Amino acid sequence: MNTKLVPSLFLMVLLVHSLPAQTPSDSVAIIQLLEKEGLTWRMGDRQGHADCWLDQPYSRILTSTTSGQFFDAPASLMKNPPASMFGNGGLAILSNFKMAIYPSNAWVSHDEISVGKDGRPTHSTEIRMLEKTSQGWKLVGQSNHQHAAPDSKKDTTSFIHTVDITTGRLETLATLRKHVEAPNWHPDNYLILNSLGKIYTFDLASKEMKLLDTGFATACNNDHGISPDKKWLAISHNDKTDPSPKPYKSVIYILPISGGEPRRITSEVVSYWHGWSPDGKTLAYTGERNGNYDIYTISTQGGKEKRLTTAEGLDDGPDYSPDGKYIYINSFRTGHMQLWRMDTNGKNPEQLTFDEYSNWFPHPSPDGRWIAYISYMQNQEQGHPFGKEVKIRLMNLETREIKDLTPVFFGGQGSFNVPSWSPDSQKLAFVSYAIN
Repeated sequence: MNTKLVPSLFLMVLLVHSLPAQTPSDSVAIIQLLEKEGLTWRMGDRQGHADCWLDQPYSRILTSTTSGQFFDAPASLMKNPPASMFGNGGLAILSNFKMAIYPSNAWVSHDEISVGKDGRPTHSTEIRMLEKTSQGWKLVGQSNHQHAAPDSKKDTTSFIHTVDITTGRLETLATLRKHVEAPNWHPDNYLILNSLGKIYTFDLASKEMKLLDTGFATACNNDHGISPDKKWLAISHNDKTDPSPKPYKSVIYILPISGGEPRRITSEVVSYWHGWSPDGKTLAYTGERNGNYDIYTISTQGGKEKRLTTAEGLDDGPDYSPDGKYIYINSFRTGHMQLWRMDTNGKNPEQLTFDEYSNWFPHPSPDGRWIAYISYMQNQEQGHPFGKEVKIRLMNLETREIKDLTPVFFGGQGSFNVPSWSPDSQKLAFVSYAIN
């Protein structure tokens, strides 16, 4: 629940007479319930949120704020919240769980960072009271104490998340006091990200982040990706030694996935990598030539580039379908940023989205059934800036039905630029942000 928007939370008087009987399955189920409760509140899923709660005669929700206000609300508020309080976006990051679990009830304490759509965080410590029913664990009471944020000299906090496209579970993997971007998902259970010009790996089991050796390429942007055989990494590096008079000189390189000296692929700047053909022989990228941005392809051995698009307006974000039949892009050719796909030779363009959002970076799933992409809530013309209201969406390629995978959150540039599907096509990795 966004404690900034909702005077809610509570302390319930709970009499417990049995001895603790905590099990791993109970603790996991409780954490997932708390994640769901926060997510459904932000997404406006009224039924899903009501299902997290059990309104008992002794239920209470208590909240104290940093301004000295105090609120006491009934649990019925959670079953049928006012529309003004509900579905307002943002993300909740829960951590530092401590639990006592009994056969039929439990209490849990945890920390929470609730980040609004504007990127402003609210910090709190919460105590949750739960009871076990025939339908599983339910919340029955809550006490929420908001407090001042810890001092930080960093302007941005980054949150690395995954979202399950079937269950909707949104899990926060890490909170980092620096700006990180653009996760790629390697099947060996780690992510590849960039931060301040350098490339890092993030181990999904240990949550350890390590610098990847990229040789001289230490001015990398967020356009990087893994080869189909998982042995190579394509990066986009600002080569200041290039003789071009352009102020920014992004060049595409390839290096071993474990690190090493990059090999230059594109001779022309500006070139931003975005896709790797399924056979591993061709790269697709966005190139600026004579002031116009279009889609190009080139052999992984280098050589002459091939221009695929010539439409007026920005064409960007090319990513291959896993069967090698299509390239998916976002394009401003209609005067509004929408998603398209075309044959791999650039022929037969087909528009896929037609809504009011600014839609960017379509990424096909490994099984070929879906595309995931990021939508800006407000029209950004031909830009995809940082620090805007965005959400991750999913299109079923057979039915063309679209659903939201996340609430509206604070992000944009860096959140979802590159392919970030899990190998089994079940999850996506992305980054949200808070500003301090």
